[in-house]
Parts: sequence; structure tokens; C-alpha cells
Amino acid sequence: MFLKFRNILALVLVLFAFSTCVEQSRSASVYNNGRFQAPIRDLETIQTEGKLRVVVDYNFTNYFVYRGKPMGFKYEMLRKLAQDLKVKLEFTVSNDMEETIVGLETGRFDLAAKNLTVTSERETRVDFTRPIFQTRQVLVQRNQLAFSKGSDGFVGDVYGLDGKSLVLQKNTVFIGHLKRLEMETGIKVGQIDESTAGMEQLVSMVSSGEIDFTVCDEYVAKLYAKRFSNLDISVVLSDPQDIAWAVRENASHFRDYLNQWLEEYTASESFSLLQNRYYHSARSVNRVRSDYHSSSQGRISPYDEIIKREAASKNWDWRLISAIAFQESQFDPAATSWAGASGLMQLMPETANAFGVTDINDPEENIRAGIRLLSWLDSQLKGDIQDENERLKFVLASYNVGLGHVKDAQRLAGKYGKDPFRWKNNVDEYLLKKSQTSFYTDPVVKWGYARGIEPYEFVNIVLNNYGHYKNVIPE
Repeated sequence: MFLKFRNILALVLVLFAFSTCVEQSRSASVYNNGRFQAPIRDLETIQTEGKLRVVVDYNFTNYFVYRGKPMGFKYEMLRKLAQDLKVKLEFTVSNDMEETIVGLETGRFDLAAKNLTVTSERETRVDFTRPIFQTRQVLVQRNQLAFSKGSDGFVGDVYGLDGKSLVLQKNTVFIGHLKRLEMETGIKVGQIDESTAGMEQLVSMVSSGEIDFTVCDEYVAKLYAKRFSNLDISVVLSDPQDIAWAVRENASHFRDYLNQWLEEYTASESFSLLQNRYYHSARSVNRVRSDYHSSSQGRISPYDEIIKREAASKNWDWRLISAIAFQESQFDPAATSWAGASGLMQLMPETANAFGVTDINDPEENIRAGIRLLSWLDSQLKGDIQDENERLKFVLASYNVGLGHVKDAQRLAGKYGKDPFRWKNNVDEYLLKKSQTSFYTDPVVKWGYARGIEPYEFVNIVLNNYGHYKNVIPE
């Protein structure tokens, strides 16, 4: 009997050890072939969590802010993808290729929605989607007219690269390709400097004469040539190569979903219209040349200087204030709401009076009073909600609907077993319910009916736009 029990115990211990090892391999970070890897995060995890973590590169066509609105070819594609997946998008901007790949390997990103050249080396580290299109690599230089004034000399073909100095993006395929080109042609490039600058910045430096040569994909170069009229992109450096998005290794379900989605979406009329809007329309060029395109001056609106000055005086991020003003008035100082709110920050007359505003449509007065209101709301909530990021959601909701209604929602949340000091899935739920008779007539409610959907959406939209502004607008 004792031997039988001992055998059973040994079997249990073995099974426990085995299950522990399996669980550790699934949940703990591990090293695979010398590379750090995070737990597998596949389609099911993304949908369960309700969040798609995407890394994109910032440029004037794929992802940017124009007159306060997040836009871009890639941005709109990803919004459609997230809509079909029924998840929210979390954007990270990075022009560093190694950071992108490591981010996929470690689980920081679910998707690298960049136009990545498919190479055998990269395929050892990430999984690529089906090719989205093909492109070639081209030399970017100033045209012959510009070079006739001096500098390092115009290059007419690949052999003209002999002895020339180029500046290329760090950790890109362009560097390895130039090395192969040297072996195939016998030329010797004088110097290759690697830069952490984005592609757009490097092309701009070529146009201005700060550097003479860089290399980029032909489809991108054609867009830059529309913006910078003194560029030459005629020297082709490679055969056509596949361009794709990337996911981490072993995220096979997500990769398969993306392949199917890309196949269907890229064949749709919506995709054709999107391509035309960003790559072929004359408006796209006019947008890029605007002072309020984020890639040109880093400006959001005509009121940036006022917003920066007034925000700094009260220790607010001017980009947050801009996100509020954009949502409230679309930067129209004469805007008036159905409820009687006016100006860039949509102040109610009684609020304007309380903060000493003499002309509610004057941009400076309106912005100053709006920021003072935000600061007052923040002070009222600070004692109960210590975390700044959490408190900001309550402040924004109060700015939109009034502090009294938000306090009502907090009391309702507490009464029904939710956390009155947490916004998401707690207080926001009961602010939404304040449009229902059974809730706005509840004894704990002091301010009655509220159309809760408006502050609920206001918080989400402002924070979403603020995130995009932080991605592409300098602080």
C-alpha cells in the first residue's frame, strides 16, 4: 500500500513539474536562440484585450496631423482593420528599424504596420504578411541644376556613386544593399553614415543641401519629389522587392487573419479611393505644403502661440489644450453650440463671467478662461484621485458636462459596487446611465438628467487626439 501511494505521489510530482514548465514557457519571458522573447500574443489575446498595439513610421502621407485632425493612408487602413477586429488602436511611432523588430519580439507591439522590405535576415526574426506591393530602391539627390552650384556632384547612374558619401537611415536594408552593389559593380562608396533621423527628415536635408545623397523606396521617393521640386530620384539601385507588414514569430492566427484581410481590403473600392486620396489627389500635395501639416512646421492651429503661452502659465501640455479646442470648436473662435457655449474652448456665458471674460469670442480670453476652468476642476478632484492620468479623464468629463454630473456618476458607481475613483468601466458607465429615468431619479443623484454619451465620447476623442498629437507634434 505504501509503495502504491509513493508511486502515485511520484507521478503527481512529475505531472506538476511538467505542467509548471509548460506554464512557464507560455507565460514567462524566455530566450530563443539567444534572443529575448515575450509570451506568445496572438489574435485571440488581441481580441480578448480589445487592443491592437501598432508601431508605424511617421511621414507626411501615412500618418500625420492636419489642422488638428489625425490623418494618413496607413492611419485610415489601420482604423478599418481595428474596426473589423472590434478593437481599439494603440499607436507608437518609431523610425528605428531595430526598435521595431525588437518590439515585435518582446511583445511590445502586435503589428509593425510599416512598409517593410522582405529580406531573409528579417524573416529569421519576424513573420511577414502577404506582400502589399513591390518597390525598388532609388538614390535621392538634388537635380542637376541644383548640383551645378557646387557640392559633391550629380550622380547619373550607379557607377557615379564611386567615392561618394551617403547618409542612410540606421538599421535599414539600404545599407546591406549598397554593400552588395559595391561587390557587383566594383564601385567603392566613399562613406556611409547611419542616421536615426526619419526618412522624411533625410530627404528634406537632401533638398536643403545639408546632405547630398540618401536612399529610399521608390514609391516614397515619388511622393517626396512632389513636395520638394529640386529632387532627382532617377537612379534605381535595386530590382523590385516585396513590401509587407510584420508580426512577431508564432503569431500565426493573427498573421493568417491579416493575410485574409489584406487580400480582401486591397481589392476593394474603398482601398482604391484611399490610394487616390493620399497618393494621386492634388489636395494631398496642398495639404503637405500647408503650415498646419504636422510634418512641415509642427503647428496644429493658428492659435498655437496663444495656447502654448497660456498652457505653460498653468502647467498644462499645450497639445492637450489644442485637442480640447479642436473637439470643442474645430478652432473656430466664432463657434456657438445649441446650449449657448461660445468660442474656441466653448465657454458657457456664466463660466466666462466667473473668469472675468469681457469678449467671449476673443481667442486669447477664451483660451485663458478655458484653461483656468480646467485647473479649477483639477483642484476639485485632486484630493480623491491622486493619479494624474486617471484624474484627467474626470477633469475632461467635468469640463464637458459639469462637475456636478460627474460627482453624481461617482456616487452611483459607489452605490452599485463600482470604484468611484476609476473612470473606465466604473464611473463612465454611470455617467452614461444618467440619461435613464431609474438612475437620474436615484436619491444619490443631485443634478438630475444628463446626456451622458456626450462627455463619454468627449473624453475618449480628446484623449485619442491628444495621443496622436504627442506622437507627431513636438512638445
